[in-house]
Amino acid sequence: MKAYIKSISYSLPEKVVTNEELVAKFPEWTVEKIADKVGVRQRHVAGEEETATDLAVKAAEKLFAENPGLTKESIDFVLFCTQSPDYLLPTSACLIQQRLGLRTDIGAFDFNLGCSGYVYGLSVAKGLIAGGIAKNVLLLTGETYNKHLHPRDKGNRTIFGDAATATVVSTEGFAEIGEFALGTDGRGAENLIIKSGGARCPEKVVDLSFDENGNPHSSDYLFMNGSEIFMFTQKNVPVVVGQTLAKNNLTLEDLGLVIFHQANSYMLNFLRKKIKIPQEKFFINMENIGNTVSNSIPIALYDAKKQGLLHGPVLVCGFGVGYSWGGCILRLY
Repeated sequence: MKAYIKSISYSLPEKVVTNEELVAKFPEWTVEKIADKVGVRQRHVAGEEETATDLAVKAAEKLFAENPGLTKESIDFVLFCTQSPDYLLPTSACLIQQRLGLRTDIGAFDFNLGCSGYVYGLSVAKGLIAGGIAKNVLLLTGETYNKHLHPRDKGNRTIFGDAATATVVSTEGFAEIGEFALGTDGRGAENLIIKSGGARCPEKVVDLSFDENGNPHSSDYLFMNGSEIFMFTQKNVPVVVGQTLAKNNLTLEDLGLVIFHQANSYMLNFLRKKIKIPQEKFFINMENIGNTVSNSIPIALYDAKKQGLLHGPVLVCGFGVGYSWGGCILRLY
């Protein structure tokens, strides 16, 4: 049985942090330097008491409001991609089921992935549809990475924004989900990591130090080795794009649009040129929201659709923490 994206929506926190506000805290930066380096002018940041689950519930409620023909009673599975769960247990998807008032005779679980998470979520949802296990899967993504950043982490604070999205994958819709190419390499785990807080290191380590550029390093906050992440993407993203095209019997020329995980504008443009994707077919959508991790691809899909830019086969590709990467084709109807 074929699987389709039926509808998408998203929610953003009310709080906005502009480049001007960051420059006031980090005077060695300039507003234009941040915009030129990462392609972001502002980002939304979750409130102190606002969680990824809260944002995901808002995204789902917005999706149902925007699609009156879609009922909560029709949902028979909930998938929630997050690395910012409310609790170690229970799974946040169970909390979401209750808060949305969904039926109790449905499946629900979280899965922990970052920037590749939406593509992986589509693959799981497609499997549930194809296996006859579900007819309408509510695929949610939600991240509040800013809660994991040290206040003096000027690099990552310019990049990341918080958000949540809601997608219904169904037996019918506007985009058929094609074949996938997926990849994993755990050797890169320590290049994007929060070391404390899990079973391996449950207590805070309190080992904060600063490098020669004043960047904080701590086991208790998110650490990203930017140069290693860049090397990973330039090696693996062109390969997974080629694999995705081959599995779907397509070429770059056949594509109507390409949507990558919105990491930062420099990396995206480097990859676009390396893979030789025409600029007019390449969608960048992060200036006002930043890198929203697993949310970036569905937000881009929603906005591209609203702008009338979704046409022909669309290639989506996510890559990052894990290392983990994946691509698939969406065929528009």
